[in-house]
Amino acid sequence: MAVITVVGGPGAPGATTGALALLLAWPLQPGRKVLLVECDPDGGAVLAGALEGRVEAVFGLRNLAVADRRGLLAQTLWEQLIDLSPAGTGDRLLLPGLTDPAQAPGLAYTWEPLLEALHGLEPQGYDVILDLGRSGAQGPGAVLARRADVVAVALRSTLRGLSATRPRLAALREDLEQAGTGADGLGLLLVAEGPYPAAEVSRQFGVPVLGVLPYVPRTARLLSDGGDTTDRRFIRSELMRTARTTADQIQLLVRRRRQRLAPTAAPAAAPSPIAAQPAPESHPLAYAQQSHPHQPHQPQAQQPYPQDAYPLQQPYPAPPVPQPAAPAPFPGQWESQQQSPPVYGQVLRAR
Repeated sequence: MAVITVVGGPGAPGATTGALALLLAWPLQPGRKVLLVECDPDGGAVLAGALEGRVEAVFGLRNLAVADRRGLLAQTLWEQLIDLSPAGTGDRLLLPGLTDPAQAPGLAYTWEPLLEALHGLEPQGYDVILDLGRSGAQGPGAVLARRADVVAVALRSTLRGLSATRPRLAALREDLEQAGTGADGLGLLLVAEGPYPAAEVSRQFGVPVLGVLPYVPRTARLLSDGGDTTDRRFIRSELMRTARTTADQIQLLVRRRRQRLAPTAAPAAAPSPIAAQPAPESHPLAYAQQSHPHQPHQPQAQQPYPQDAYPLQQPYPAPPVPQPAAPAPFPGQWESQQQSPPVYGQVLRAR
């Protein structure tokens, strides 16, 4: 349905934590899936944070730069995904980010092809959340924000947070107006730490507030530093309730923007003597009608997930009619990464 970017700023405003909360709270209709991509050029945080280092840093964004040069970005993308769905159903996925900021220059020419590939996932039922961090919306990665359906800027409602956000927000708004599809997709993801209410922040900045997340460090630490996110108390926490409300507001904004940007039907015209031009071919990275034999890396069996956590979540749908398969990326069979009890977000690796 959409590509949503979450942009941070100085002072750790909570962009990655907010993006991960949206991933886990995103409402899913039957057959729908959601993917979080860590596009922060300063490096990803989920592997060492929410997953507590239990997944080896062999999967992720860095592998796509080499694959893109070989013309294999679309196929390699599937091989880098980690299943974060609590029940292992493959409908809440993560593409880990860089492990070293020095790897960022190698992705300068990969951001745009990657975005094309992510937009190509929409017919397959995917929504995509991009965590751009504090500097991902600038430089080579600016295209990720320019072509997104919604750009959510994370900030805290403190004087320091608001002061640091104002110039960055103004620059981002100008860039979206000049090089993007307009600034009407720009919104605020406010963390209510300070005394300034959402209505006043929105009025001062001239930007709507898409959601107000509570300042609850103990609960948020489960997303930033790891913990049991399948616990019923976390699922029903104020943080996750407001994240679900924010996801609903983002989807509403996406629908409104697409109605505005949708081309209007042109009136019927008399036949022209000039021959009609053939329709352009689809982008080579658009693989909406293809299937890939490799499913996202699945964790070991986990404890049953509470049935009322996500009432709209459905079992992983049956795969489409098989198409010509791409070559297998890794030889050999798969084995569990460790013999310890099941871990949230654990993946499989090749021998």
